[in-house]
Amino acid sequence: MIRINITSVPVQDQDRALKFYTEVLGFVKKTEVSLGEYKWLTVVSPSEQNGVELLLEPMAFEPARVYQKAAKDAGIPYTSFAVDDLESAYQRLVGLGVQFSMAPTEMGPVKVAVLDDTCGNNIQLCQML
Repeated sequence: MIRINITSVPVQDQDRALKFYTEVLGFVKKTEVSLGEYKWLTVVSPSEQNGVELLLEPMAFEPARVYQKAAKDAGIPYTSFAVDDLESAYQRLVGLGVQFSMAPTEMGPVKVAVLDDTCGNNIQLCQML
């Protein structure tokens, strides 16, 4: 069976992304391997440390920069993360200074909010209702 092992989010600055994704969002650093100018840098959920890894991928490919900016400017989330209690997560992150372009909003069977990850992306938080 095919399953997701690693997925990625493009970031403009890997060190800033690592700080935001760990210290603010609460992920845990899994792997950091220097590859010259960039690194192989992944984070995981603290509750699933052997689960899917999120690669904080450097923006070294110009077409990716164009796509990232277009998606951000259009308000389109690059990816979505699940939370158990969106309202609590939203309040905690607002308290830490995170900027949201969309407050928690019910959309059918889910409630979603969209935040700025400070690294060029809109990220959606999603709670199943």
